[in-house]
Amino acid sequence: MRFAIFSDVHANLEALEAVLEDAHEHHCTHFVCLGDVVGYNANPHECVKRVRDVDCPIVKGNHDEQASLIESSRDFNELAERAIQWTRDHLTAEDKMWLRDLRLQRAVRDFTIVHATLDTPARWGYVFNNLDAAASFTYQHTTVCFFGHTHIPMAFIRHDGVRRVSTELLRIETGKKYFINTGSVGQPRDGNWRAAYCIYDVENNIIEQRRVKYKVATAQNKIIKAGLPPLLAERLAIGR
Repeated sequence: MRFAIFSDVHANLEALEAVLEDAHEHHCTHFVCLGDVVGYNANPHECVKRVRDVDCPIVKGNHDEQASLIESSRDFNELAERAIQWTRDHLTAEDKMWLRDLRLQRAVRDFTIVHATLDTPARWGYVFNNLDAAASFTYQHTTVCFFGHTHIPMAFIRHDGVRRVSTELLRIETGKKYFINTGSVGQPRDGNWRAAYCIYDVENNIIEQRRVKYKVATAQNKIIKAGLPPLLAERLAIGR
């Protein structure tokens, strides 16, 4: 059983399709989405439909929540707010209802998924360091939990303390707990423009970080044509 676990699609259809294709090529049998299907990029409806077609376990992200509201809760910066207003106008009522009804966290097989944190998932806190991760480990009742939100691949291990490690290739060991960020499909922010996701090989207890090239120029052109802020297009090419 091989899970393709992906997060923060952010309406980037080109990146999403590239990740799904790569996952199939690497013999993934199941898919899991960690939220933020919409926001920032120019294909929110199409990405909602594609994720729904995959019919995989999913949790709600903060952009999913904001897109489903009638008006903003004013939690976003100006750039994100302009994008989410545009997104609302380009989602169907059914899209918004589906996003609104997503759960904040859930169990999948024997691991947990959440978009932000396990301690306060509805507050959309960020996990960047050992102290941030420690708060979530307190509420983690499975060996492995996957999260997103920061757009930066990273992993934390709790065993005689908490430490951050690389996500390139992780072997899950008995007696330890793992809190793993898969990175972002649609808007990476770690200086690498390629779409990010993880493969979890359950039988062999291995988690592999994947980076996938996609038609970034096509995604950029769609952003400009849609009238979204040009910065959203520019940042895709530099992974910031």
